[in-house]
Amino acid sequence: MKQIFTYKKPFTLESGQTLSEYHLAYHTLGKMNAAKDNVVWIFHALTANSDPSEWWPGLVGEGKFFDPEQYFIVCANIPGSCYGSLSPFDINPANGQPYYHDFPMFTPRDIIRTFQPLREHLGIENIHVGIGGSLGGQQLLEWAIEEPTLFKNIVPIATNAVHSAWAIAFNASQRMCIEQDSTWQEKSPTAGSKGMKIARSIALISYRNYNTYVATQTGATPETINNSIDKQAYKAETYQHYQGEKLVNRFNAFSYYLLSRTIDSHNVGRGRHSCEVALASIKARTLVISISSDLLFPPCEQNYLATHIPNAQLITIDSLYGHDGFLLEFEKTETLLKSFLG
Repeated sequence: MKQIFTYKKPFTLESGQTLSEYHLAYHTLGKMNAAKDNVVWIFHALTANSDPSEWWPGLVGEGKFFDPEQYFIVCANIPGSCYGSLSPFDINPANGQPYYHDFPMFTPRDIIRTFQPLREHLGIENIHVGIGGSLGGQQLLEWAIEEPTLFKNIVPIATNAVHSAWAIAFNASQRMCIEQDSTWQEKSPTAGSKGMKIARSIALISYRNYNTYVATQTGATPETINNSIDKQAYKAETYQHYQGEKLVNRFNAFSYYLLSRTIDSHNVGRGRHSCEVALASIKARTLVISISSDLLFPPCEQNYLATHIPNAQLITIDSLYGHDGFLLEFEKTETLLKSFLG
């Protein structure tokens, strides 16, 4: 069940902006044991929520690898998202109106710093396993650097130490789509929705790859050629439209726009001399998982992590699904986790 944690003290972001308070939506599954050594903290990616059994059903839930009968599982919704934590639709105390475009940007480091008081509130003294992919992996790395003795084991998946120019270009292109939506400057929950549909289409291309689309979206709908210029004839085209509509029905352009900036800001070396120095401070046993066909967070980025995190293991999953493989390759990921965690 979703719960809300409210932190009622001033909180200063990396940008220097200070919030008078913030709140987080979070889920817990299972119970902490007497030794307090069965905590699993799961970090979600861009458009997910705080219920990992919903978006990672192959790994989390009754009878799954992360079974609430065995583990105390925690997942918090990141600030800026639209699933219960502080968001652009909340009231800005400065003017009594919703934040909308004035919502502050949270970096991954800011995010994990909002999680620290929640951890204390829950009575968690150490975390047996921290795991997350993509933006979730960025958060995990930040926290493992910030508090090196907190985690016993960490599993960053399809993630990086600093967001690349390549990935930032994809995010910038998506934001440009939203900015070109004539409604984007409106102070309305639906502002920028049409632009976000197009942005999602761009994102999908980066989440998958050539082989994914050829294998899953080849074909015409219908199978005959249509001369009308406005007809969607091809399966790959209808798929792009479908995914855009699907996201609009559960997300909003403000959160999407702002969280893309959150990802772009990721750099574990900021203020820590270098990425190499920062990663070298990690003390947790580390399994870095890479996806062979990932175009957005390519395997070279996980190799970099494994090279600079002391004694880290690196294993690559062979997947058709590109970056989305971290969400879809349940069985392969479970096999790796069983070996790593014993």
